[in-house]
Amino acid sequence: MKKVLLVVGLGPGISSAVARKFGAAGFSVGLVARHAEALASAKKALEEKGVEVATFVADASDPASIRGAVRAAHDALGPITVLHWNASGGGQTRDFLTADAAAMHQVFDVSVVGLVSAVQEALPDLKSAEGAVLVTNGAFGELSPQIDALAASSGSMGLALANGAKHKLVGLLAAKLQPEGVYVGEVMVAGTVKGTAWDRGKATLEASAVADAFWALYEARSDVRARVS
Repeated sequence: MKKVLLVVGLGPGISSAVARKFGAAGFSVGLVARHAEALASAKKALEEKGVEVATFVADASDPASIRGAVRAAHDALGPITVLHWNASGGGQTRDFLTADAAAMHQVFDVSVVGLVSAVQEALPDLKSAEGAVLVTNGAFGELSPQIDALAASSGSMGLALANGAKHKLVGLLAAKLQPEGVYVGEVMVAGTVKGTAWDRGKATLEASAVADAFWALYEARSDVRARVS
């Protein structure tokens, strides 16, 4: 039976590595991002490796846009087996003491509203395939006084809250969907991944290591979370 991976939030690091990992295992791959140029480059690279690929321009913070991308992926590639949510939100809200209400709402647009919208739209496919939802997250979402202090002092309060909300959401989705045969898992990335927008020349983590962690979660379908550091 054909298997389809849909990656939302394509970038040069983790999501591209996940697409290569699953593509090498025989998955067809759908890629979703805001910029057509990045999608075209990634599509070419995967097709050169023999992977069937389709691309979709959409905004992960807009529920209607992301639902449309999920439907388009289903129509182009077939029922979705794995939804990989790599989109990240909240990074523009640096300090809650000066943020306005609109900025506070934006903290959750991608990490909660967008993710839930994508899961809702893909759910019939995921249930039918006994598929999976795989979520990229960051260590700022962990509950720790040290991490909280770092996030507050570095102007990463919005990102930390978005990641914390996503961390909780993964657990809730896992509990809700496990009886339906749908696996939900999260890789918490504690560090900077080489080749990403966060890399300032001192990154220590390989995107392939994160992709390997996602594959291990998907294969085992037991632990909800893994941590890469």
